[in-house]
Amino acid sequence: SAADVGRWGCRGASGLRQAAAGDGRRRVHGDICEPHFIKLLFETEKIDIVLHFAAQTHVDLSFWRTLEFTYVNVYGTHVLVTAAYEASVEKFIYVSTDEVYGGSLDEEFDEASPKRPTNPYASSKAAAECFVQSYWERYQFPVVITRSSNVYGPHQYPEKVIPKFISLLHQNRKCCIHGSGLQRRNFLYATDVVEAFLTVLKKGKPGEIYNIGTNFEMSIVQLAKELIHLMKKTTSESEMEHWVDYVKDRPTNDLRYPMNSEKMHNLGWRPKVPWKEGIKKTIEWYRDNFHNWKNAEKALEPFPVTELFAQLDVP
Repeated sequence: SAADVGRWGCRGASGLRQAAAGDGRRRVHGDICEPHFIKLLFETEKIDIVLHFAAQTHVDLSFWRTLEFTYVNVYGTHVLVTAAYEASVEKFIYVSTDEVYGGSLDEEFDEASPKRPTNPYASSKAAAECFVQSYWERYQFPVVITRSSNVYGPHQYPEKVIPKFISLLHQNRKCCIHGSGLQRRNFLYATDVVEAFLTVLKKGKPGEIYNIGTNFEMSIVQLAKELIHLMKKTTSESEMEHWVDYVKDRPTNDLRYPMNSEKMHNLGWRPKVPWKEGIKKTIEWYRDNFHNWKNAEKALEPFPVTELFAQLDVP
């Protein structure tokens, strides 16, 4: 799990390790599920704002490691928000997901839509939201919750669908599609999401929830064919099918997560990076950098290798 806490970064690890970031920041490796460590962090550092990104995030893996996802995502959030409240930080931003809404064929979700999560990952994020929101309701502690569409771009661990497909195609391997592949996802480039968080930092109101979404949407099959076209220079349907391998679907796989992001638009934010630009940069980055990951091959399997699965940083 990972979190940026003021000038610090906390990452799940045994023990505690400090490192200089090279630009005035410091990073501390630790575990958000360790209350004494988190409490000490807030007591010893002048932390003004918390951006809580820490989570187990691989949806497929959550079906096999439900308890671990609950522990990190719910209990870890409880530990962090409690320590932040006791330290009287100025703003606590909890980064959630569009998946808390559950799937929809046509309904567009706004921030008041009910939460109906359908997988263990989404359920853990929804439960964590409740812990965070309760600190606003009970103590007027200035929390803000964000829910974003699928993020893509350079540096993303290749368990996620876009870097996975790109990395497989770079190795002349087939894209592994769960089920029919008709599931549709909204894709948002990483720099646009960064701008959204900066907007929420400056203008987001305590106690509010903000959807960070995009209208750009495509099915997983469309995504695979788009990448095959760009990377294998083919437009033939039969040739594209050669690069696709349909595998068994996961236990539940929502069809769509359409979100209304008007509240964010009212704060002055809108996505700026076109798909063609964002995906081109992403393809180029994985071509040049995939080899820098250790054991990343495991992430390219159709389903998680549960006994060996690990998330490792690019050096």
